[in-house]
Amino acid sequence: MKISETILVEKEKRSFFQTYNRFPFVPKEASAHLIWDEDGTCYFDFISGLGVNLFGHCHPKINEAIKLQIDKFSHLSNYFYQEPQINFVVKLKEMTGMDRVFLANSGTEANEGATKLCRKWGNYINKTEIIAFTGGFHGRTYGSLSLMNQEKYKKNMGPWLSNINIIEYNNSEALESAVSEKTAGIILEFLQGEGGVIEASEEFVATIERLREKYNFLIIADEIQTGAGRTGSFFSFDKYSITPDIVTIAKGIGGGLPLGAILAKEKLAKVWELGSHGTTCGGNALACAAGLVILKELEHGLIDISLAVGTHFKKSLLDLKTKFPNKILEVRGRGLMLGLVLSFDANILVKSLFENYNIITNATSGNVLRLLPALIISRDDVDLFMDSLRECLSSL
Repeated sequence: MKISETILVEKEKRSFFQTYNRFPFVPKEASAHLIWDEDGTCYFDFISGLGVNLFGHCHPKINEAIKLQIDKFSHLSNYFYQEPQINFVVKLKEMTGMDRVFLANSGTEANEGATKLCRKWGNYINKTEIIAFTGGFHGRTYGSLSLMNQEKYKKNMGPWLSNINIIEYNNSEALESAVSEKTAGIILEFLQGEGGVIEASEEFVATIERLREKYNFLIIADEIQTGAGRTGSFFSFDKYSITPDIVTIAKGIGGGLPLGAILAKEKLAKVWELGSHGTTCGGNALACAAGLVILKELEHGLIDISLAVGTHFKKSLLDLKTKFPNKILEVRGRGLMLGLVLSFDANILVKSLFENYNIITNATSGNVLRLLPALIISRDDVDLFMDSLRECLSSL
């Protein structure tokens, strides 16, 4: 590091709560899937801001939309009708088939709001319980943490919300036992991210649908990480024969700016009345202007292109598994949300890829290497990554 970077890092350590394990360099600029430090060293970003930079860094169309909007206004508050908000939401409804939208700042806020919406709907008909699943990740606020079983995020910070039952993911028998007339809703990721890039089984999803028909509860799909084309379709649940009542989405839809949304079916339109829910900055004009670019670009075939690259990526990983059967136990995921299950701590491989090849990846669930490259990644980029991954695995 240069002296200026070292000074900056020292300032950070004196000023911030030390809750982040940061990479040991200070980015100066970024473009597409590349990041440069002050020395001009180039790093390859295979997590795209943890799934946020869907089109990579500094996408020209997103930058242009933000520049045009900031010359008009950046924030007014939700007391005003705002063209960027309305255009974004109309396009989002058109692309998803959902009927009502509430804009938030993040995925955590969206899940918090979805929980409130579900609770209020349920209280009208004496349904008070919500079911969530092991391995799920829904955010860091109290409501969201209450829906999770991951102790590393919850230790010594309780008590948690009541009437929440967390059962084993993909266990239909446990689900059958847990659901009752008191069940107001079930929240799940159809493809878990933090839980280790694990997909819901067809049989498990069919059980949820059958139980909804019997007990009349709401299905809440957490698409915070998986939505907006990440898995090769707009939503990860598009793979299944199911339509959720509520969908939460964030990360990639804001083009790098804070933007989340709660989407719901029309039957829930009157559950919230004037003043029932709100936000100061949710639906910020700049974020919505960027988000509209994201939606329009996705509509023009980018999902299909990224799916093809993701299919190539997964096949390459499966081929590599045959060469390292004692190190790679499983290849998981769809589209450009992939996980490599290892026989050792994934942080070892994260460190090796970074130190030897300047490649930025992420470990989750202990032994899973999580890969979330931008949707604009090419087959050549994937092949270069695979060469580096192969060398790292050989040397470990």
